[in-house]
Amino acid sequence: MAVTLREYAAWLDERKLLWPAAPEPQPAKATPYSAPLKGIRAVTWSIYGTLVHIADGELRLEVEPEIRMQVALEKTIQEFNMWNSMTRRPGQPWEYMLPKYKDAIADLKLASTRHKGDVPEVDSADIWRKLLGLLEQKNYRYDEEFYGDFDELSEKVAFYFHRCLQGVGPAPGARDVLLDIAAGGLKQGLLADAQPFTVAQMLRVLEQQGTLPPLTQLFTPGCAALSFQEGVRKPSETLFERCLEQFRECDVEPEQILHVGSRLADDLGIAKKLGFRTALYAGDKHSLRATSAEVKDATLKPDRLITDLAQLRNVLDIGPRDQ
Repeated sequence: MAVTLREYAAWLDERKLLWPAAPEPQPAKATPYSAPLKGIRAVTWSIYGTLVHIADGELRLEVEPEIRMQVALEKTIQEFNMWNSMTRRPGQPWEYMLPKYKDAIADLKLASTRHKGDVPEVDSADIWRKLLGLLEQKNYRYDEEFYGDFDELSEKVAFYFHRCLQGVGPAPGARDVLLDIAAGGLKQGLLADAQPFTVAQMLRVLEQQGTLPPLTQLFTPGCAALSFQEGVRKPSETLFERCLEQFRECDVEPEQILHVGSRLADDLGIAKKLGFRTALYAGDKHSLRATSAEVKDATLKPDRLITDLAQLRNVLDIGPRDQ
């Protein structure tokens, strides 16, 4: 039986490979306001830039400078033995692959269907399905027993490529706060720009801070609105509305949900518009996307501003769990 994404992530870590590192978190110039907020029954989380510290401050399919794309593609081509099935042309393998990678993104964006005003999301596994499909025409072979079927392989290639592209690490105190909120009896969900590998990556990163319980004990089953699944990314209201549908099935109303994230205009601002309560995480200037003017804008102003995730304990009026 093929390994799961979580097993694959653990296997990669066991190999002690060299990955790009996320820059060390740097405090932003912000004054926290973490007074208790009454009536909250659930917390929704952005992932990258909030629970997971990431290079560039947010999840990206393409980065600058181009040499980062070059290195990630070179490593991926070598890792999955793609070169033997690639068209031989003058130049390096990555030079052949890069325009095809970008073309795949453009094609997938055009093929997506969305409501007016929604921003399309591209599933990174679909990118690699397209690219691997081209290689398959030239008798590309891989270890199906380990990687699984073609779809499972595409997800693992997408994950490996992203590990080579953007460094990630746990946000300070993220694991403990998640455990404390769960122990406090509040529901937790994910409302995030994400890819098929994101949850596995998030859990693996958080495990750097200590052991985690099963996923269903940490996050409420069925309460995850992830961009790659919905086909739209923030600031698309469709993504937020999907999250609200899920929580209403748990008898939780918008004003009972606290959404936590590091981006104001295209994340917390949309949540606020739809009735969520909001908390801006200003713990790292790399991921913080909020200006002083936006913080003061009545249509965007968050209900709470935190500079340390531990301050959520006070906002939610919960204490640390029993160790």
